[in-house]
Amino acid sequence: MPDAVSSQQLAIDFAYLVTGVCFILGLRYLSNPKTARLGNTISMAGMAIALIATGFNLDFTAAWWILLVGAGVGAAVGIYSARAVKMTAMPQMVALFNGAGGGAAAMVATAEYLGALDDPSRLTWDFTLATVLSSVIGAISFTGSIVAFLKLQELMTGRPITYPGQQVVNALIALAIVVGAGLVIANYDALPAYFVALGAAALLGVLFVLPIGGADMPVIISLLNSFTGLAAAMTGFVLGNNVLIISGALVGASGTLLTTLMGKAMNRSITNVLFGAFGSVQSSTAGEGGTGGSGTVREATVDDVATMLAYAKQVVVVPGYGMAVAQAQHSVRELADQLEKHGVTVKYAIHPVAGRMPGHMNVLLAEANVPYPALYDMEDINPEFPRTDVALIIGANDVTNPAARNVPSSPIYGMPILDVDKSHNVVVLKRSMKPGFAGIDNPLYELPNTMMLFGDAKSSIDKLVGAVKAL
Repeated sequence: MPDAVSSQQLAIDFAYLVTGVCFILGLRYLSNPKTARLGNTISMAGMAIALIATGFNLDFTAAWWILLVGAGVGAAVGIYSARAVKMTAMPQMVALFNGAGGGAAAMVATAEYLGALDDPSRLTWDFTLATVLSSVIGAISFTGSIVAFLKLQELMTGRPITYPGQQVVNALIALAIVVGAGLVIANYDALPAYFVALGAAALLGVLFVLPIGGADMPVIISLLNSFTGLAAAMTGFVLGNNVLIISGALVGASGTLLTTLMGKAMNRSITNVLFGAFGSVQSSTAGEGGTGGSGTVREATVDDVATMLAYAKQVVVVPGYGMAVAQAQHSVRELADQLEKHGVTVKYAIHPVAGRMPGHMNVLLAEANVPYPALYDMEDINPEFPRTDVALIIGANDVTNPAARNVPSSPIYGMPILDVDKSHNVVVLKRSMKPGFAGIDNPLYELPNTMMLFGDAKSSIDKLVGAVKAL
């Protein structure tokens, strides 16, 4: 019997090793749009292996039906959600699922800690340290992700919510977490201290996301994702589960790296994102800062824009959240196909923080089967704008705002942007002159080479498709 048990454990450990390799390969392939689908498939295979191996490691003698029912309900909810969610709602789903991961880590760690209270020999400093870290980080990720979901779903305002003394309150809550965690690790009045730390962490998760504006939501989703990964890794130490440690560390590390890269893309530190309350509505003087604005905007007709596009040599499409809201990605692809029939070269400019989650525009365009080689990152497409005949902007407000280069007083000053204003002509598709997530005016709209095409993006593009066909 001991040999049999050892063989089973060896097989489980080997399966976990294979899972870890699959996750690493999956991340590697996900770094390139051409191989992203393969990376996702490999990662799913790794997760399936981990679940099967874990099943052989569980004790099914007690309440086995609860495990099966829970797994069945979870699988049903996951499958239904993935199939039913609209691509425009993908950021909310990412936030919600991410919060579920953090909440699960906190619940498992709490259950393990309560079980260990009956066996004081288990309450070693390393066990309690891992437990309290898993619980605290998981709780912050859970409640913070819920608030992010509510903002993204527009069930609450997407603007920053601030109040006097906010940072002092957050500091006191953080102090309560540290003190509670210290008492748990020291095993002094540990149970009340544990729940104080857990409750304070859940409250902090809410309070630290409330002042985050919509413009910073891609960064905060990435940061919360890294929190969930760290919580899962700590839960792995609590359970002695290698695959949780590996996968959690991978998620935590990749999420942290992505958060750093996105902060760099906005020319802002993570501290500024968390404590800057960026996104309050601000109005700036039109054309301020030497942008050449006239104080007025030129409104174009569909026929004007269609003629301009059809006789261009190169058109660069700049997608933003406006394209996502209108679900216009398929229409954009159809317009590109029509332009290419006229001999026009069509490229797509992707800003790192366009949309509401990392890679949002890539996901939408991939759904419309836009060829991967046509998608260009910001540093690759910016040199193309001076020789671009038309830059077609679809709701990308803040990432095309020249105030980031020219207006030192602007909240986005210094943020790398897409240099669309250097194109020969700029056409902006918007419903109105309402500012974007950053809540600031865009002097681009008043430049002499810019024209506005107002209306629903999908409807406008469909009309452009028809007009281009008729030429």
